[in-house]
Amino acid sequence: MLKVCVIGMGPIGNLHARIYRGDDMVELAGVCDIIPERAEAAGEQHGVPYYLDAETMLREVKPDIVSVATGGYEYSSDHMKPTLQALEAGAHVLCEKPISNSIEDGRRMVDTAKKLNRCFAIDFNHRFTPAARAAKAWQDEGLIGELLFCNMALWIGKPQDFESPYYHLKALNPHSMEIIRYFMGDIEAVQCFAMKSSGRTIWSTASINMKFKNGAVGHLTSSYDIARGHPMERCEVAGLKGRLVFEDMWREATLYPAGNPEKRVYTNPVFGGYAGFDDTFRDRLRSFVREVAAGTRPEDIDGSGLQGLKAQMAIHAAIESLDTGRVVYLDELFPD
Repeated sequence: MLKVCVIGMGPIGNLHARIYRGDDMVELAGVCDIIPERAEAAGEQHGVPYYLDAETMLREVKPDIVSVATGGYEYSSDHMKPTLQALEAGAHVLCEKPISNSIEDGRRMVDTAKKLNRCFAIDFNHRFTPAARAAKAWQDEGLIGELLFCNMALWIGKPQDFESPYYHLKALNPHSMEIIRYFMGDIEAVQCFAMKSSGRTIWSTASINMKFKNGAVGHLTSSYDIARGHPMERCEVAGLKGRLVFEDMWREATLYPAGNPEKRVYTNPVFGGYAGFDDTFRDRLRSFVREVAAGTRPEDIDGSGLQGLKAQMAIHAAIESLDTGRVVYLDELFPD
């Protein structure tokens, strides 16, 4: 049985802890937060030792896996320090998205995991669902054919403003960029337009055009201005042989074969299927646990830190495009 610790005991960190407690392959062995009240409350809630210092917990508990669910500026500036501490203590790490608000910090996290041969992954829970896997299987079977385009949309109503004008772009879009890259591959260039809706100080709705290295094209529409409802997320991938549509994470995936009026559909089952959003976290955490338990090579981890870094690079390139009004090529902005 693998020992697990969680660092950062806000709502998401506590969700991680609850999921680990229900997984028969792991033992939740400790929780940590720099805010004493949150650390103590989490320790009492989950029935495990609590700590105010991550290095102390890592030294005493010696976990096999650590979830990093800290926040910080732009919801991610506090990810690097505990991630590096956990990796250097010998643990494999699952970090909340985005990997970091800083590309330099993200590179350091990825490079450290590679140097130490540790598994390092990001919590891209939006695509760790049976519907997403069904859609990917259709693509892998060759039913989409040569890729042509991808259209992605995600909106989650958040009327409050934040400390950074780029908060929406950096905090919400990692999910969408990772899904886009999952189906389409590496992004070559981006062009971004955005708006600040009435009364807002952040870029709250954005439109991002993309060109992929395989020659295909794509588009992302993202917004904090639309009230949550149904649907809220949609990914369309088209090729010469067919088109797939993956909707609302776990709800449904549909394959439309080219020239064939019969379509193929995966629908979330009423009994035994996903009951709510928390199930996407359960799937993602369980997937990482099982990859670690099976001895999966760090470079083969699904939703790896490297993939998280590449998604964030595309977002930062979009911000550069927004600020400069030009098309931005990722290889030029982020040379190796």
